[in-house]
Amino acid sequence: MNEKATLASGEALKVLRRLLRGRSSPNPFSADCRRPPAPLVTDKDVRKKVIKQAFSAAKVPENLDAVVIGSGIGGLAAAVLLSKAGKRVLVLEQHGKAGGCCHTFSKKGFEFDVGIHYIGQIGERSLMRFLVDQLTEGQLQWSKMPSVFDAVVLGEPGNAKTYCLYSGNKEYVEGLKKQFPDEAVAIEKFVRLVKRVAQGITHMAILKMVPVPLVKFLSRTGLLAWFSPFFKMTSQSLTDVVSELTTNEELRAVFSYIFPTYGMLPASTSFSLHAILVDHYMKGAWYPRGGPSEIAFHTIPVIKQAGGAVLTKAAVQSILVNADGKACGVSVQKDQDLVNVFAPIVISDAGIFNTYERLLPAEIRTLPDIQAQLRMVDHGLSGLSVFIGLNGSKEELGLEGTNYFIYSHQNLDEAMNCFFTASKEEAAENIPVLFVTSPSSKDPTWQERYPGKSTLCILAFAQYEWFEEWKEETVQKRGTKYESLKNAMVESILKTVLKLYPHLEDKIECISSGSPLTNQHYIASPKGELYGAAHSISRLQAEATATLRPQTCVPNLYLTGQDIFLCGFMGALQGAVLCASAVLQRNLYSDMLRLWRNSPAKNSKKKD
Repeated sequence: MNEKATLASGEALKVLRRLLRGRSSPNPFSADCRRPPAPLVTDKDVRKKVIKQAFSAAKVPENLDAVVIGSGIGGLAAAVLLSKAGKRVLVLEQHGKAGGCCHTFSKKGFEFDVGIHYIGQIGERSLMRFLVDQLTEGQLQWSKMPSVFDAVVLGEPGNAKTYCLYSGNKEYVEGLKKQFPDEAVAIEKFVRLVKRVAQGITHMAILKMVPVPLVKFLSRTGLLAWFSPFFKMTSQSLTDVVSELTTNEELRAVFSYIFPTYGMLPASTSFSLHAILVDHYMKGAWYPRGGPSEIAFHTIPVIKQAGGAVLTKAAVQSILVNADGKACGVSVQKDQDLVNVFAPIVISDAGIFNTYERLLPAEIRTLPDIQAQLRMVDHGLSGLSVFIGLNGSKEELGLEGTNYFIYSHQNLDEAMNCFFTASKEEAAENIPVLFVTSPSSKDPTWQERYPGKSTLCILAFAQYEWFEEWKEETVQKRGTKYESLKNAMVESILKTVLKLYPHLEDKIECISSGSPLTNQHYIASPKGELYGAAHSISRLQAEATATLRPQTCVPNLYLTGQDIFLCGFMGALQGAVLCASAVLQRNLYSDMLRLWRNSPAKNSKKKD
């Protein structure tokens, strides 16, 4: 690098430091708020009072500081951070339960989770565990999954080899080498590259906090790619990178297997994104004790302590904008009436498409900045879920906490492309990938709460367009043709699952399923998306990364959640930290790091 570029780089870094040092509001991380965890609350009435408070005008707190649309972790976490800074916040959820993808539902005596299947990087001394502990005051507890957290089946279960992914940096590498003894060099190169690139996730956050013109300068001069391996690799697809590492088709598949966790095919996804997910789980995976509904159950009280509330059955119809063009509240549907709720700050966890294309007034939707952001993103892939209730404990049924990724073919791109280009009838008979997991086997409290029972959850991709003709029909009353298509896919899925677990066929007590329209109804995904806006290569580019940030061109309107950062629990959580930082006009990452570095957990010698 020449001297001029080096000087420019140094000046840019000085600007970054100055910009990231800002502090204007109370600090949500001023003190460690963790306390000894209380016993698990199983009383349904107690839990209902927390996560199922139906909206009414009388329940809206007075003198609100902010209103949040949506109670996914992006919305709840942003609300908690503002609450801990002394703000009074109202969170509005259109569904009957708070939690978004963190909620659970019950059917025929079974509890099923809908979105939280496993989470990485949340060991006892980790920064992200510290963050979640601060949000829940140490009440949300975690259980580590087995050493083999994921297993990859290439071909028909029972007649195909299963490859295991082991917890721990060393164990992960050694496990792959034992299964691919002739590919040690490729495996070591892959893991080194993953580690180097994944460190750049901090650069994503920084780019969303500094001025966009600075990002454009760093990107267009090549300085960003020079100091950030993450942004250097964003334009390279996963398929291209693994193809350069090895000619072994099965190892390529194992390197790429985790793509369903972010919903992009290997040929269409950035290796940088993939590296983040691989690294995320390399030290192992965890599951919330008591199930995912514990997340909402332990965040909502923090909001209420500050004078706020979380209300359900509160379908926001529009964002209110005053004569000065500033967001000033929301309009909520209550029976046949509209109730206006006013607040000086509006935060949307409803996703970029819902916020910009449905909730804003028509005249604002056409603003150039909004249209420019919409052109940067596409709708993500949708899916079909199957929930199975089983008679018997995990010991009796031989179930484990390991997740299974089952692929019909080792060429993952080819298999998925054939599936997506097939007719819906053909696709139902040839589903190329299944994610199979047993939530009940991951939760040590399950047998106490549901003795003699177990559950399976299976996820598959599905095209929204296959089901779109029934989108206007009432949920659970969409007719025989809809049910016939959905059931055909469920039967195909069951055939594969029972090859993995043939002894379970006569143990099935309950089956429930959901299509892309189910996601559309319960979590308000515009096209049934699993992970919001598509995590495409173009979305990961530096200028798109910087542009898709919490601040919007509408004063006092902010965005939070996975569309602002990345998908999943941790991605949406980072979106919340960025959003609260923008609202409070202070760098909450710096505040959090300062508190964490001085915490007993960080300085403890105990290993996870």
